[in-house]
Amino acid sequence: MTTGATIWLTGLPSAGKTTIAHELAGRLREEGGRVELLDGDEIREFLSAGLGFDRADRHTNVQRIGFVAELLARNGVTALVPVIAPYADSRDAVRARHEANGTPYVEVHVATPVEVCSVRDVKGLYAKQAAGELTGLTGVDDPYEEPAKPDLRIESQHQTVQESAAAVHALLTERGLA
Repeated sequence: MTTGATIWLTGLPSAGKTTIAHELAGRLREEGGRVELLDGDEIREFLSAGLGFDRADRHTNVQRIGFVAELLARNGVTALVPVIAPYADSRDAVRARHEANGTPYVEVHVATPVEVCSVRDVKGLYAKQAAGELTGLTGVDDPYEEPAKPDLRIESQHQTVQESAAAVHALLTERGLA
């Protein structure tokens, strides 16, 4: 059985988390890896429907995703998780679950500045927030607690998607996870 792992990509909306995860998934699959990408929007629709965006619901959402990711990872799948997960205690709880089960966990902080994210604005969230149509936008009028010690920090505004994915891949290779 191959070694699985959870690779959690955290960062602001439009930081590049999902784009990097898709690029990395393709590369890992080309190498014969078993890979699943747990997209935050899909999880919200199918696993966490009904949850809101207050702190308690965000924590519950992150714990559900962490549970599924750990389950996949301990069964030999590389689970790529491009999810904001704005609170450090929620991410720490997911890491602790992995550690308790002896499952590899890698935290990648896609540390794209909010000014860059608001220009990318993939989903139009920053525009809606600026127009007063949306409140509680992570990193703008809702908190985002940056990881204190991520396994890898990527500043996506300074490199291509391929370079960002290659940096994650290099770390996974170094740790025997790719």
